Amino acid sequence: MKTYLKKMAVVLFTLLFSIPVFTACNTLVDETENEQIIPAVIEITDQAGRAVTLESLPEKIVSLAPSNTEILFSLGLDDKIIGVSDYCDYPAAALEKPKIGGYSNADVEKIVALEPDLVLIEEFHTHEILPALEKFGLTVVTIDPRNLTEVLESIELIGKITGTSDKASKLVNNMSDRIEAIRTKTTGLTDEQRLRVFYLLWHEPLMTVGSGTLIQELIEIAGGVNIYSNTTGYPMVELETLVDANPQVLIAGTGMGEGADAPFTYLKTESRLAETDARTNNRVYEISTDITGRPTERMIDALELLAKMIHPEIFDK
Repeated sequence: MKTYLKKMAVVLFTLLFSIPVFTACNTLVDETENEQIIPAVIEITDQAGRAVTLESLPEKIVSLAPSNTEILFSLGLDDKIIGVSDYCDYPAAALEKPKIGGYSNADVEKIVALEPDLVLIEEFHTHEILPALEKFGLTVVTIDPRNLTEVLESIELIGKITGTSDKASKLVNNMSDRIEAIRTKTTGLTDEQRLRVFYLLWHEPLMTVGSGTLIQELIEIAGGVNIYSNTTGYPMVELETLVDANPQVLIAGTGMGEGADAPFTYLKTESRLAETDARTNNRVYEISTDITGRPTERMIDALELLAKMIHPEIFDK
């Protein structure tokens, strides 16, 4: 009898102390499973200085600017783009995406109806469209680079919030290498070798680029001197001051459609520019405003073209 009781005691003892072990194991499994299904929270500061939190990687993205749309495509996020602006035309596949209105007058109701997980905007949209979207609880990130360093940062930022950091890093590294390849060849140029450049945005009235703009930065890296670097932004200028500055290189930004090449025609035919060094030496060029004006990978294409225009003796070899 005593032997039987001893055996029962051992069994009960074993069972009692096994219960917490099994419970603990089940808890660990549950915690592991929970960790697998809980999405990682992404916390970033966007390029408007706003703190933004994403509870998970976005599956449905709306872009209100052509540059942001182009970057999304570059990162292989085609299938996640559910809406773009009327001006998002590159690559060609962007034209097939649902449209949510123009650049300055995006249709907030259309955007909300698409139920996006993420909306990418530019600084221009922060005044009216951003507050309107946030009223509906939408997650909005501002991408607004002001220089080439910030262009690279914007691509890395989009990569981070979309789970494509590896692709973004490869793209940024490639762009950085191409920038450095140009800079290496122009850094040692003397002041005399750095040609005076005039970049024409539009001709009625004359509008150009000043300091603090991406295009001026491209001109400088390409080995030129913007003759209106003492101004800021996108100033309107007088033809007389342009003639007096005697540019050695004239470059017109041109677009698509009827009249899009008018700035280039102006630089080639305006009689008062005939005696400038640029016209005398046939140094008048045109370049697509899509690649000079959109802060994407193609801006490096623009840099390489500008370098050939300003210093063909270095880059046309």
